[in-house]
Amino acid sequence: MKKTLPAFLFSGVSLMLFACNNQATSSTSGNGATDSIYPPVETNKANTDYKPAFEGQTRIAGVKTTTPYDFQVVTDKLESPWGIAVLPDGRLLITEKEGTMRLVSLDGQVSEAITGIPKVDAQGQGGLLGITLDPSFAENRLVYWVFAEPVEGGNHTAVGKGRLADDEKSIENAQVIYQALPTFDGKLHYGGRIIFDKSGHLLVSTGERSELETRPQAQDLQSALGKIIRITTDGKPATGNPFEKNTNARPEIYSYGHRNVQGLALHPVSGELWETEFGPRGGDELNRVQPGKNYGWPTITYGLEYSGKEIGTPPIQQKEGLEQPVYYWDPVLSPSGLMFYTGDAIPEWKNNLFIGGLSSTHIARLVIEGNKVIGEERLLAKEGQRFRDVIQGQQGEIFAITDGGKLYRIAKK
Repeated sequence: MKKTLPAFLFSGVSLMLFACNNQATSSTSGNGATDSIYPPVETNKANTDYKPAFEGQTRIAGVKTTTPYDFQVVTDKLESPWGIAVLPDGRLLITEKEGTMRLVSLDGQVSEAITGIPKVDAQGQGGLLGITLDPSFAENRLVYWVFAEPVEGGNHTAVGKGRLADDEKSIENAQVIYQALPTFDGKLHYGGRIIFDKSGHLLVSTGERSELETRPQAQDLQSALGKIIRITTDGKPATGNPFEKNTNARPEIYSYGHRNVQGLALHPVSGELWETEFGPRGGDELNRVQPGKNYGWPTITYGLEYSGKEIGTPPIQQKEGLEQPVYYWDPVLSPSGLMFYTGDAIPEWKNNLFIGGLSSTHIARLVIEGNKVIGEERLLAKEGQRFRDVIQGQQGEIFAITDGGKLYRIAKK
């Protein structure tokens, strides 16, 4: 049972950042906001000496937010939270990896576990993962989530659907609407994000399950591993998918050649899908996803095996027919959770990307112009937290959850 916190735990730290370096220059982004330009935020040695495909693909100039803002710890009583959805009244519905959902109010009150959720396999990177609300949630109270489903022979990424009961204590009529097959006996790389596209269909990310034997399935159009899929709210392949008429491909596939996608977001202006995915040792990627395209894993990568061994013989980073990332990180960001800022509270953040960093223990802010990254900033780096998901609240604030059980609120001071 969760204990209720009476109020926000204030950090007591103002995070006003301003140009304090006489080497800084000014640049105006496409949204009209002016950022101060600094050296790249990454100063550690890269794992490889691989050359980027184009200028600005990695280690772009740094920027610093000039608008004063604060952060607060709303609660530190969550247990391995993974995904966040914002209810119409501003409260948050949060998944916890071990298989529970909880409601968190803006004053830090945490509900008891919501029941009725199918069993999850929480070994390793598995468990109860991403979550999203039906666009008509205010009327139908439907919730969709991703989880590692245990079955005979192993587990797989699956999508669940159910109704949040009126008393908010349970999920009613829970059902599994999609399974990313084949099943594999492992505990890594499930993907796990889920969002709605503009046409009311679900976009879901899967992982390629990490092991050498499963990696090639990221390139296999008859496998759902290492993909972004697009399905209806009943779990069927959505009309208009790029492979719906290809008898040698799964009709639910939207894009392929992914390693482990844990960030999905739609650009607020173009409506295009963007994603972040884990590379191995180096080579985490930000991609602008186009239907039917191949994003290269494991054929091309800017990273190494965790052992330091090269990937591929010889290792290659570019190949015709395989998409290049818009941006990549080496050393890694460990990107989990992705959002575009659409609020008015902090104008210079308009249409910027925010990414939860796990091993990097910060939130990355990327300034985007013309589908290219033109600036990078690290937020909350001194907190030392593994940021699992980020989402915008109803008042233009940003909420972020951490593996350590904290929920942060970041807002204009």
